[in-house]
Amino acid sequence: MDLIADHINHRFGALDVLDDVSFTVSPGEVVAIVGPSGCGKSTLLSILGGLLQPTSGVAKSRGAPPAGSLNPLTFVFQDFALLPWCTVEANVEFPLLHTPLSATERRRLVDDALRRTGLSDFRGTYPKQLSGGMRQRVGIARALAVRPAILLMDEPLSALDSQTRELLLEDFIRLLADGAMGAIYVTHNLEEAVRLADRIVVLSRRPGRVREIVPVTMSRAERGAIDARGQLLTLQNELWSLIRNEAIDAEREVQHA
Repeated sequence: MDLIADHINHRFGALDVLDDVSFTVSPGEVVAIVGPSGCGKSTLLSILGGLLQPTSGVAKSRGAPPAGSLNPLTFVFQDFALLPWCTVEANVEFPLLHTPLSATERRRLVDDALRRTGLSDFRGTYPKQLSGGMRQRVGIARALAVRPAILLMDEPLSALDSQTRELLLEDFIRLLADGAMGAIYVTHNLEEAVRLADRIVVLSRRPGRVREIVPVTMSRAERGAIDARGQLLTLQNELWSLIRNEAIDAEREVQHA
């Protein structure tokens, strides 16, 4: 299933947020979206996921989702968005409760999602008993349970410390390795973008326009090698050179707002 941003424009009142944004995410592809603060990255993700209607243009899919997909487009949020009164298992099962699946089928999907995220031993635990990294794993497991075609991830690691962020980034790389599931990954962190993405969409300062789409030619497996670090750093610096001046202007705008 392709996900297509087709000439998307968006305004909040008199404020232009997005301007003529177009790109396509192919099956199994990971696309990162980067840009200065306030350029409309999260707004764009909400439009692509159907949470927000664009002022003009359209977000659309093309082709069928993978067999067994219960929710082709599924979000992973920055703030985990867990139900505090539910156990890990109940949180993961929650989006399955309104499907026609039997209890046995739901249990199979939940068990698989917990296994893939290393949470099988924590199924009876409540969110308040977990670290931030573990809570985000629950959010990821909940997303995996519905077998999405494309994960929509909005700064999923930004609230975590550097060690936990690295471990979860490795988890994302592992979960996306077989190409069965694609992702759109919104981030301020250019290192995360070059580690994870097949292509990186660079947005301009608000209103966000597609300034450049940068391919990452190495496989994700190759990027884990020590001798790849120099190439990744070079690419990261190239991305920063595209964003830096507008990022400075955007920061000044916020400070003087």
